[in-house]
Amino acid sequence: MTDNTTRCGLVAVLGAPNAGKSTLVNALVGQKVAITSAKAQTTRARMLGIALAKSDGADVQMILVDTPGIFAPRRRLDRAMVSAAWEGAEAADAVLLLVDPVKQRRHELEPLLEALANRSERKILVLNKVDVAKKEPLLALAQELTAKVDFAEVFFVSALTGDGVPEMKAALAAMMPEGAWHYPEDQVSDASERLLACEVTREQLYRQLHEELPYDSAVRPESYQQRPDGSVEIHQQIVVTRPNQRAIVLGKGGAKIKAIGEAARKELAEMLGAKVHLFLHVKVEENWAESREIFEEIGLDWVR
Repeated sequence: MTDNTTRCGLVAVLGAPNAGKSTLVNALVGQKVAITSAKAQTTRARMLGIALAKSDGADVQMILVDTPGIFAPRRRLDRAMVSAAWEGAEAADAVLLLVDPVKQRRHELEPLLEALANRSERKILVLNKVDVAKKEPLLALAQELTAKVDFAEVFFVSALTGDGVPEMKAALAAMMPEGAWHYPEDQVSDASERLLACEVTREQLYRQLHEELPYDSAVRPESYQQRPDGSVEIHQQIVVTRPNQRAIVLGKGGAKIKAIGEAARKELAEMLGAKVHLFLHVKVEENWAESREIFEEIGLDWVR
């Protein structure tokens, strides 16, 4: 066993919306890479987190494909999100199915189990939220799910508190094949900074307007540049589908968009380690969910 061997592999993270995937990816990576919001379906783009670990003396890089929650596709936007999720699972060295034992969302979990049963990758079942779930039903659920799908291992974790995460991370690391790292160590998330910046703004948008704003909104990157003084200037467009939604985002006298921008700017400055100048404006585009250009900008493949 040599100390300089490296391993690198792809882990697809699947689960019904709100099972806690983004929180889990962030816990594995050790920093925030996927946005977490109480609203289901906020992981839009195929956000990749890169987790580093040691396994048997080897340095392991795990590329986590934080696949968008798989839900029955309705409009074109949904179809693109679903296809991105399955695409992520296609070339994986391990597939991790995350289940919330409290809100099981059976109607969304069953199709996932059926699809997983026929896949050849090594599958891991992770039951999340053990900090709030009761033990007996938890074990019964684990037995039921392992009877349906051939899971290589089962883990009980709390993505939020980190309970059980190190053991699960070690098991994943051991499954990764030998190979050169795909990303240099300092490039911890390959979602480019401009896309991550949009994710941060979008998270604030949902956090501050969660009830009033439907999912039909996107944040598009317009420009992202470093100023000579080292600070970053970011221009983004918030796209909504109706004029009344524009009014909601702007708020009275522009107060709401100012609050959203301020919160996003603070978080970005912390993430990027630089002063951030963030400029937001709102655009009404009725058919944006059908627009190919926007899809490509937010990192999704166009699906007919």
